[in-house]
Amino acid sequence: MRIIAGEWRGRPLAAPKGTDTRPTADRVRESLMSALASERGGFEGAVVLDAFAGSGALGLEALSRGASCAHFFEKDSAALRALCANFEKLGLAAGGPSRGGRNARRGGFAAEGAKTGAQRARLHREDVLKRPPTFVRPSFDLVFFDPPYAYDACEVLGVVRALEEAGALANDAVVCYEHDKRQDFSEGALAEELVRLQLTVVSRKVYGGTVIEIMRRRLDDVDGAGEEAR
Repeated sequence: MRIIAGEWRGRPLAAPKGTDTRPTADRVRESLMSALASERGGFEGAVVLDAFAGSGALGLEALSRGASCAHFFEKDSAALRALCANFEKLGLAAGGPSRGGRNARRGGFAAEGAKTGAQRARLHREDVLKRPPTFVRPSFDLVFFDPPYAYDACEVLGVVRALEEAGALANDAVVCYEHDKRQDFSEGALAEELVRLQLTVVSRKVYGGTVIEIMRRRLDDVDGAGEEAR
């Protein structure tokens, strides 16, 4: 794996050993990032959540392309080792992964950004389903979900609900969800959940047995076009 574009273009990335994680292939990530750049108008200044980070490839790619900061959630030990190695390769390492508790939740893995000197990357060694990052400000503009295919999608999307209720999700946030092609977001309980969350599927990418839904938050009661909840 490698970073495809931006500040760290061409830099290699470590992948977790074993079968518990499923890194997004370079060609799939390249296509996804192109679609996101078109939908969002780029990544500059974005606040990103990589909710099932694995190697961190999605969040790191967004940072490389200009996102202002990214929060990485991962609980698997093998994935955490790869993620920390990737932070070090990109000059982001400044400590170690958080191990729970109030201070760790807010601090995580802080890294000095080469461009701005601001903290750009935070690693949380936690289960995002149990402790969503509702404390983050400014709110998230871009959310990546790449959970194990066996996970219940409605439960995973509960993270969006938690962020929304806490004011930690921008009004026009983009949410990406990678899943098995046998899962259908267009009908049944999943479709109803998207309506409740006011998420509209703007693009659906199919890569063999993998599907990525690109969804945008559309609020019925937002006053003023383009205004964001911060």
